[in-house]
Amino acid sequence: MITTETVDRILRFNGGDLPVVSLYAGVGRDGPTALSTQINSLLHEIRPLERDGSLGRRARLSIRGDIERIENLEGLERVETGAVAVFSCSEGDLFEQVVLPRAVRDRIMVDATAWVRPMLAVLDEYHRACVMVVDRRSASAWELYQDELRELGGVQDPALRKPNYAGWYGLTEHRVRNRADDLTKRHYRNAVRLLDELFRAGDHELLIIGGHPEEVPTFLDFLPQHLRPKVAGTFTVDLRTATPADIRHSAERIVEQYERDEERRWVGEVLERVATRRPAALGLDDCLWAGSVAAVQALLVQDEATAPGVVCDESGWLARSGDTCPLCGRPTRRTEDVIDELADAVIGEGGSVEHVLADTELKDHIVAASLRFPLPPRPTPEPRS
Repeated sequence: MITTETVDRILRFNGGDLPVVSLYAGVGRDGPTALSTQINSLLHEIRPLERDGSLGRRARLSIRGDIERIENLEGLERVETGAVAVFSCSEGDLFEQVVLPRAVRDRIMVDATAWVRPMLAVLDEYHRACVMVVDRRSASAWELYQDELRELGGVQDPALRKPNYAGWYGLTEHRVRNRADDLTKRHYRNAVRLLDELFRAGDHELLIIGGHPEEVPTFLDFLPQHLRPKVAGTFTVDLRTATPADIRHSAERIVEQYERDEERRWVGEVLERVATRRPAALGLDDCLWAGSVAAVQALLVQDEATAPGVVCDESGWLARSGDTCPLCGRPTRRTEDVIDELADAVIGEGGSVEHVLADTELKDHIVAASLRFPLPPRPTPEPRS
């Protein structure tokens, strides 16, 4: 599982003039047995850089060390699904190997910074969800995150099974039914108390409820106001016969639908801001300028979109092209994916980056953003003489 600490280390790494090798390799149909072959094939693409005279000696040595490290990756046989991401700068003491919960396109890049956007795109897809499966006498809470389901706790309370058990208690059928309802209500309150404790102690974003279709709506009525907006959906399941795999598959379908709906909502909100002339940017040029002046509050990126461009490491200026930075006059650095540089800049300024998989109007613009303030006029870069 990818941790926040790992992502922060990669994002904050600065090797100066040393290049960083970023590699992504997905587990294909042949499983982990073919993963080493895929990785070696990707490394073949950058081997000529070991002898590239345009690079400094230390940079070439670093790339050579990176290739050797990645060739000798350990634990690949245990990666059964998803993908492996590696970030390496051997002369700069960076080496991070992470397993991604879903497959990504195989690719390798050598650049001044780690190419983190494919990894961030995967992380964006995964909300930390609390899944509660409940019936009249039992409740079980689980956490679903990055395709992994782990049990958090449960509640077990007494319950009367049928009204015809009246004779066992010396009560009338009506009183037994009232007694059963009281026990069910008490049980639901205990289950809600467990949920409240989990949400207050953890960082769950979503709540998913499973159970019998005639019981789930009643249980939802017991949720306090602060938990109701977190409900992403419900599913039908029998707690007594359901396996963890059953619960995980049902919850994953709800989370996936929630995520696509959320992406459509985000895109709609930014397009509305554009239409009503509120601070927003649409398209790569405007978004790059917005990232250059730290105006981006939330950046939306079409999944898998890439674009070459330039960046000024001194001023933070980002653009499709330009040999000289128009803000400080220094030479720019070329990059294979300026959208990745933009995403890094937005995160560094406290903004958010969301990758959109849903079919929306964003595919015609690649990127869009809601802004903190209106954009100032964009300068025109002067070509290097």
